[in-house]
Amino acid sequence: MSRRRSGSLAPLASRPGWLSLGSPSRRRARRSLLGLFALSVFVGLLAGTAFWLDRHPLPLWDLVLAAPRAGAPTAEPPPLPAPAYKAPPSGMLIRAALAQTEIPERPRLEIITYTVQPGDTVHAIAKKFGISPETVVWANGDLELHPDILKIGQELVILPVSGVYYQVQEGDTLEAVAKKFKADPQAIATYHLNHLSPPYTLTPGQMLVIPGGEKPYVPRRVHQYTGPIPADASKGTGAFGWPVSGRITQIFWNLHRAVDIGAPAGTPVVAADSGFVVYAGWDDSGYGNLIILDHGNGYVTLYAHLAEMFVSVGQSVAKGTRIGSVGSTGNSTGPHLHFEIRYHDVQRNPLGFLPVR
Repeated sequence: MSRRRSGSLAPLASRPGWLSLGSPSRRRARRSLLGLFALSVFVGLLAGTAFWLDRHPLPLWDLVLAAPRAGAPTAEPPPLPAPAYKAPPSGMLIRAALAQTEIPERPRLEIITYTVQPGDTVHAIAKKFGISPETVVWANGDLELHPDILKIGQELVILPVSGVYYQVQEGDTLEAVAKKFKADPQAIATYHLNHLSPPYTLTPGQMLVIPGGEKPYVPRRVHQYTGPIPADASKGTGAFGWPVSGRITQIFWNLHRAVDIGAPAGTPVVAADSGFVVYAGWDDSGYGNLIILDHGNGYVTLYAHLAEMFVSVGQSVAKGTRIGSVGSTGNSTGPHLHFEIRYHDVQRNPLGFLPVR
């Protein structure tokens, strides 16, 4: 025997028409229940979103909330707080950030005139203008024979490129000039400062810049002793010593095939190696008072611009013997010794033979 449970829906279900979808009243009740359910879900979602945004604010949300409404007065934004400065640990150096603008170097297009300043040398001037020292010498006739002669206030012609500055002579042609200075005829013809156009006829007296051109080196000649050298004359060992104490003021290069050693006037000058005096006297080519020693082994040394000379032609001297004093005779801008080493009449770099100081 079955027992009826309290709250059971069985009696209702057994009634005719229960949950019948065909009844209009039942359909309206069902739609009302579904609407209330959807509304409760939507309200719950809004409440949950508001709660989450309260805990996790979004920038976009802030902007929406802070956006001024139409017609509402706008307030000035509050100033930004100054960034906090944290001092570096004690003893630590912090490099400051520096704004630096690098301006690229542009090629110089014109010939300029430069006035010699205290302490200038041909090498230093050439480096300053980005050209070879030979170019400085070749563009200034007085320096070509005596490249170590610079005077404060002297004006020098400075070319914009390395090469030769040449005055056209009668009968010169573009091809002949290019061949003479080992240059490219096209480079001469198209160089803007030469103002040449086809058929590239040259005018006597016209000045030309020869880009990349070279002049042959012409060594200075001196009057050397030509008499017999005694059999007992001192001979060198090939091991050279410094002829004077001082500082090197000009090194060996193409147009200055010697070293200049600056020292106070009167500083002793000694023989760099044992040898025989073949010249001791005045030289008109610019050396001034000059002593030449033949070392009997193919080597010859020259000592120029001397104030005093203590040896004479035909005398044998041992290495380290005093032969003169530093001076500034001949073509010289100040007291120094111009020292050359020649091997079979070829000028060699003395710094390759002298001991490291």
